[in-house]
Formats: sequence, C-alpha cells, structure tokens
Amino acid sequence: MTINYCVTCGSPMETRVLDGLERRVCASESCGAVHWGNYSIGVGALVFRDGKILLVRRAQEPGKGNWTNPGGYIEQHEDIGTTVAREVMEETGVEAKVKSIIALRDQPRSIHNVYIAFEMEYVGGEPTPDGVEVDAAGFFALDELAHMPVAGFTQWLLDAAIHKQGEGMQEDSQAATAANGNRYYRL
Repeated sequence: MTINYCVTCGSPMETRVLDGLERRVCASESCGAVHWGNYSIGVGALVFRDGKILLVRRAQEPGKGNWTNPGGYIEQHEDIGTTVAREVMEETGVEAKVKSIIALRDQPRSIHNVYIAFEMEYVGGEPTPDGVEVDAAGFFALDELAHMPVAGFTQWLLDAAIHKQGEGMQEDSQAATAANGNRYYRL
C-alpha cells in the first residue's frame, strides 16, 4: 500500500531517496514528514501456575482451533507491560504481572512485526475464555500439550521459557534516563 497523503498535514506525498532507500516524504516544504514504514508490536504472555502453563484456544483466524499463549497488540500510548497484562485479563480473566522479557521475534514483511514474549507471575483468577478471540482457556501440564494442537510459535516460546538461562530482561526502574513514562529493560 502506498501512502499518498501526509498524515501530519494532509499534503501529497512523493518518493525520495533517504538513507539509500526510497521513502514517501511529504511534498510540502513546511512539513517534510517522512513515512518510515508500517510496523506492529505484538506481546505475548507465558503465565505459569503450579507447574502448568496458561493457554487459550483461538476462536478466530489466523490459527483458529490452535492452542496459544494469550497475547495481542499494543495500543498507542500504552506501555508494553500494561498491554500484556491487559491482554491476559481480556482473553482469560486471569490477573498476571510482568516478571521479565523471555523472547523476541522479529518478522520483517510489508507490516514489520516485532513480538515480545513476557514471563508473567500469576496473581489470581480462573481461566475463562472471552468468547470472542478465544473459545477455551486453561492451565495445562507440559505433558498434556503433546495431545493438543499447540501452535508452533507457542511451542518455541515455551522452549525458550523452559530452557532460559538467567532471569531474562527485567525492568530497570532505576534507569538514570527514565522519564516521560519510558520503560527500560536489561539483563
């Protein structure tokens, strides 16, 4: 999809070479906004309770009928920790809080997707599917997963969580540059 009009001022866009790549740039001399590309940021939760993992069965495509970890996409002006906790609550009714970042997937394509997976601490609630995005939810022992249609990506995330070395990336609340709602994570 080509961006024809500037989202900043509404003027027509034109193609220019910037940083060695063709990019869409606002033709207005007073604006000059650059369209850097299309991006989406997804988050996913790995919530463990009593040695079992929280999974949901997708009720919609893509992946309808597959069991996956709860997750979704960030909202504008929402930090990723809030996003992942909200998605878990919306899809399952389970309250969980961020422990660490456990894995990341980079998927360059027409809409460049970055997916950040969090290990979450179970706080409370019993799994109840939202009935829209997911039609089943529950905590499952790892040996039960062998008999379930678990999405390949979720299998990879579970492997990353089970075989992790260290505690993963944790929020650095003491970051000297922390300001304006920014969140920093480090090993």
